[in-house]
Amino acid sequence: MVFLESIAGGAPATTRPEVDERAARRTLRDQIARLERDLGAAVVAAYPRLSAGTAGVAHAGPRLLGLAELERIRDDLADRLAEVRGQTARQAERQAERRLLIERMLLEPGRYKWVRVSSADIGEPGCKHWHVRPRLGLIGMLAGWWHVKISSGCPLAT
Repeated sequence: MVFLESIAGGAPATTRPEVDERAARRTLRDQIARLERDLGAAVVAAYPRLSAGTAGVAHAGPRLLGLAELERIRDDLADRLAEVRGQTARQAERQAERRLLIERMLLEPGRYKWVRVSSADIGEPGCKHWHVRPRLGLIGMLAGWWHVKISSGCPLAT
């Protein structure tokens, strides 16, 4: 056809690619759903809980989103997921440091006088605490008798 138009003196036909908007919307919605699922799983898996952030898009009501808006939502979710994963990694690192601190406290309590670590600091639920205190109060403090006191957990409800 291009050949015939060039012989007849017409301009060559430019082919414009057809965009299948329905398929693009479906793909973007699937990506958004997967990102929301991953974001929810990442937030729920962390203890203590992390914030998932807030959506940057405010809608006035129900409407059909365009491709650009769907891409913006997808990119926002991807950024929020990356931020939550970074927070989770930093939180896991802090918790590992606290677990290591507890091990050191148990081995050498005299070096960690008055240090207190809670179960929330190591990523566990409950009210348990590890606290380095002198044995026998003031006498133990003067004599250098330190030990790790582990609390029994949450106090009874009154």
